[in-house]
Amino acid sequence: MARSPRMAKLVDDGSAQSIAAFWNEILVAGAPLIEPYNDASVLVTFLWRGEAPRTRVWFGVNAELTRLPGSDVWYDTQILPADLITIYGMLHGEIQGLPSEAVVSGPAHLDPLNPHRVFFPGDPGDPSDRDNWASLLKLPNAPTDQWTVRRPGVTPGSLLRTSIFGKALGGERTVTVYRPPGAPPGALPALVVFDGYLAQTMLDIPTTLDNLIAAGRIPAMAALFVHTRDDRREQDLVPTPPIDHFITGELLPWAHDELSVGGDGIRNLIAGVSRGGLTATYLGLRRPDLFSGVVAHSGSFWWPSPAEGRPGRLIDEVPAAGANKVRFYLDVGNRETMPGPGGASAQLDVNRKMRDVLRANGHQVTYAEYCGGHDYVNWRRTFADGLLAVCGL
Repeated sequence: MARSPRMAKLVDDGSAQSIAAFWNEILVAGAPLIEPYNDASVLVTFLWRGEAPRTRVWFGVNAELTRLPGSDVWYDTQILPADLITIYGMLHGEIQGLPSEAVVSGPAHLDPLNPHRVFFPGDPGDPSDRDNWASLLKLPNAPTDQWTVRRPGVTPGSLLRTSIFGKALGGERTVTVYRPPGAPPGALPALVVFDGYLAQTMLDIPTTLDNLIAAGRIPAMAALFVHTRDDRREQDLVPTPPIDHFITGELLPWAHDELSVGGDGIRNLIAGVSRGGLTATYLGLRRPDLFSGVVAHSGSFWWPSPAEGRPGRLIDEVPAAGANKVRFYLDVGNRETMPGPGGASAQLDVNRKMRDVLRANGHQVTYAEYCGGHDYVNWRRTFADGLLAVCGL
């Protein structure tokens, strides 16, 4: 554990009077406690007050809290980059998972001392989905999110929630269609986005599109937000023929015929996060006749897990795809270093490998590593970077 000057003072004293004064201070100032360390890093102390067999912070930061003997003070201090932005929850015992309600007590809960929270809404049309909440950790030098802030004078585009029958995937699929305000007549290029509900809500892609189009930074485009049921996500979002057939043989023809969207393959884009980023990259490699750009955040290029087959299969298939004119934007968190499922390679490692293999085989790749983990609070900000990289004017 790194040593916090403020906590060292409390530990050295340890009196009931000092502990009471400490909690009075923290209840006003809030937590985590942030103290200087050096030019690039800060000391961050996570705090909790109460009785529990075990207390830890989990998700974007993993910290096992220690109890100050004879007190109700639990704490852990870490040296973290001053530009970090991520999310976390507080857990007790052996449970793992973020809370489904905005609670500050129980086995999994928000940090009661941190007023900054993030809500991940469950898709109301998906009975297998649920809400999630997390506490937000945004350190002093964290980058700002400029393109998801609605700008004065920018008219929002329209959103239409509908559905199509996806024979290739075996059933009805919900799609939300975005159209920019004042779109010119005639066909618009399509931006296909996986995990459509969270892409609209957490990533706030509609606002990003509104702002970038209004600023003249990207061409006018429609978006097709493809909703994925939570209980089918791992089955649907894999780089195999069924998703190819659904997107290219069913969704895009339907959008062209019914909406005058997506007819010009030279300008269509496809995007996704995690498994969605994996599948978007697959389709960009496989169908350069339909897509000119791919935005993949933290792509799960470790797929499949060792128990399911040869890990990194899509990376191995890049040379056979041949070079094309598709532009790829890949980014990943520099804290995504945990092993993948079943001992697969970490997300950071496989994204670097995919970058290198794409470039070695003649593909155009813009690559970035942000300070953070595998979470929407980072992808929300960097999605605009991806659009500007693959289709910016």
